[in-house]
Amino acid sequence: MAIFVGGHFALSSLPVRRALTDRLGDGAFRGLYSLLAAGSLVWVGIAYGDARSDSQILWAGPPALAMIPLAVLPISCILLVCSITSRNPTAIGGGERSAADPKPLSGIVTVTRHPMLVGFALWAAAHIPVNGDAASLVLFGGILLLCVGGMLHIDHRRRVTLGAGWGPIALTTGVVPFLAALQGRTKVDWGGIGPWRVAAGLALFVALLYGHPWIAGVPILPHGMHEALQDFVNPGKS
Repeated sequence: MAIFVGGHFALSSLPVRRALTDRLGDGAFRGLYSLLAAGSLVWVGIAYGDARSDSQILWAGPPALAMIPLAVLPISCILLVCSITSRNPTAIGGGERSAADPKPLSGIVTVTRHPMLVGFALWAAAHIPVNGDAASLVLFGGILLLCVGGMLHIDHRRRVTLGAGWGPIALTTGVVPFLAALQGRTKVDWGGIGPWRVAAGLALFVALLYGHPWIAGVPILPHGMHEALQDFVNPGKS
């Protein structure tokens, strides 16, 4: 996790990024960044699977804590779908396009300018209370640190690289969901978000519910509810 999180911050820092981009070119740098990020993520997954079997238990919460991910993950999934289907000033290359575009920002950006990182931060934070072992704390705590630090880091880079062009974006958007709207700095563009993105996010949530035992080795639903979901999805096998 130290390499996964630290590598993201090191490679995306302006001095390192500029030096590697000047030497390799922008496309090659992005390819190298993606390769190292994917490779370290696979390593994290393997290490977590090995470590959790005998990981020290730090706390044992009541079964009701399982409801926290169930309440939070639909929001995370909707934010994730919105982030990959919407124009975003904090995505790769998005800041330059947004600064040069005279049209006001719309869609999910009127909720938060970091929809993907906020979604993953909520996902990680929701998993910490229900996983009281040391390995899980390192995994989900590290991802939460990466997401929160990444939002601050991206904003700093955009402020430096875009200069005055970052001002209108920062003024009319926020990091914390709905904060800019509550402060009167923008109006939530529900039409730009679109019901189909919400539906796609909820469909992703249901797919994760169904596939969680195969992805993570444990069901996310309380006892009995996972079997009921399987019967609903595959009625012929009940």
